[in-house]
Amino acid sequence: MLRIATIGTSPITSDFIEAVAASPDAVFVGTLSRDAERAGTFTAERAGTLPFTELEALAASDAVDAVYIGSPNALHAPQALACIAGGKHVLVEKSFASNEREARAVFDAAERAGVVALEAMRPLHDPAFVACRDAVAEVGRVRRASLHLGSYSSRYDELKAGRHTNIFDCAMASGALMDMGVYTVEPLIEFFGAPESITAVPVLLDEGTRGLTNGALDGAGTIVARYADHVASLHWSKISNDELPSQVEGENATLTFAGTSEPAWLRIRYRGTVQRSSAKQARTAGAPHIEERDLEPVENSMVFELADFVTAVNATRSGTPALDAPAGALGCVRHFRDVTLASLALMDEARRQMGVRFPADEA
Repeated sequence: MLRIATIGTSPITSDFIEAVAASPDAVFVGTLSRDAERAGTFTAERAGTLPFTELEALAASDAVDAVYIGSPNALHAPQALACIAGGKHVLVEKSFASNEREARAVFDAAERAGVVALEAMRPLHDPAFVACRDAVAEVGRVRRASLHLGSYSSRYDELKAGRHTNIFDCAMASGALMDMGVYTVEPLIEFFGAPESITAVPVLLDEGTRGLTNGALDGAGTIVARYADHVASLHWSKISNDELPSQVEGENATLTFAGTSEPAWLRIRYRGTVQRSSAKQARTAGAPHIEERDLEPVENSMVFELADFVTAVNATRSGTPALDAPAGALGCVRHFRDVTLASLALMDEARRQMGVRFPADEA
């Protein structure tokens, strides 16, 4: 049984604890909050027994095997390093760290300590996303792709009302790219690997908000990623709703799927044989073949990342080196580490082009 503590009391942490409660292989121990009353109440309401108010106490606790870190992005790396120093395995909410440099330090520390460090990137552990990844091979030579995720945030209303929120704060290493865009970046890396180059175009929040956001910060944006033989565009937003599905266009077929964070359906449209008729519009001989595939719905997709994390930890307990431990259908811990690092490197460059800087970038 893997005894898990959590850091943070946000809704995403509550969702994770629900996944733990549904697992036969893990148990929720308690949570860390600087507010003792909040830590106690949050822990007790979720059947935990050990509230924590100090990171050092959590990291040193013999009653904790692993820690889920659901705090603001800027705190992920220092909290993960403290937990790893205490011999704890860590599952770190996306984005894994403020930048690639911080993430590399965490992964290096985990390797030295022989513990699992894994990013809680839900789609990469979701069978629905794996089905989409596998379907890419069916479209033929890929020429274009577009990945979309945009949802108007209630916390944008807070910002417009003149109130601070962690999700729009450079000091917290947040913003739309780090919160929503990462769900397009990591599938891109998983599908095609790192691009040769990118161009990032942001929609920056109004200058009048910068006293609250502690600097220039994106509310939405687009990245164009260039590969040797194809191009991909990434679209994200927290200040508008993106209603478009994602798609991968191959020479033989086009793959379309709804959602990148939680794919809901998948469709492959095979083009058939194209004929040319003088000055008339090009025609397709015969009706194109369309395949629609059901993707298994799940109420809480965090169950998949938890299951893969537990599998990896149990493998290390049996003597498997942490980086070689299996962590789901897409590969071992090493594979997920490499996806995380490549994704943060891409986002570092995108933020550089957008003029979005975090305190950790200056270290």
